[in-house]
Amino acid sequence: RTVAAAIMDRDYGSKPGSGGVVSSQKANVDRKERLRQLAMQTLDISKDPYLLRNHLGSYECKLCLTLHNNEGNYLAHTQGKRHQENVARRLAREARDNPVLPLANKKKVGVRRTVKIGRPGYRVTKQMEPETRQRSLLFEIDYPEIEEGLQPRHRFMSAYEQKVEAPDKDFQYILFAAEPYETVAFKVPNLEIDKSEGKFTSAWDEEKKVFTVQLFFKTDKSKLKS
Repeated sequence: RTVAAAIMDRDYGSKPGSGGVVSSQKANVDRKERLRQLAMQTLDISKDPYLLRNHLGSYECKLCLTLHNNEGNYLAHTQGKRHQENVARRLAREARDNPVLPLANKKKVGVRRTVKIGRPGYRVTKQMEPETRQRSLLFEIDYPEIEEGLQPRHRFMSAYEQKVEAPDKDFQYILFAAEPYETVAFKVPNLEIDKSEGKFTSAWDEEKKVFTVQLFFKTDKSKLKS
């Protein structure tokens, strides 16, 4: 074979069956081209945190400190060994410097989805204590179908907290709730409740399924003296 033929076989490959081998340089170029094409098809370069476009229109890799003429060359670089190793080292360092604490094992609380069966029956009795002239209210709420194991609850609500009617500073509300009944509210005078012993009581009759609350309003002592 001539010297020229040998050089041609080495640089450009020979015909099939001639025994020539493609040079390692050309194989490396082909590999880079395949990686570039694959990267351009699968990667979104706009989301690459290491890419920097400089004022000359070139592409820089902030991680490897390399300069690339075009987008394709940069993408091929990101698939190379050097870039991949630098990314792995960066991630390992961040994981070491910012350890992730284990999340607390919080038990998920399911939302109750009880079908309401309507409002409970009730009786409200107005009273006045002769000696102190304190006004009193007695609430008796019937819960015959209350869920097993539950006990009715009550609370006070200001006129500005409710959204049903226009707020009136002279009134407040007392609410009663027990599943599966609808919550009921009663509008009462916005006076201070007497919380002294025996003046504010609540009781749940498990047998009769009746919830009772009795409250007394504090009186204005100056009016009593007059």
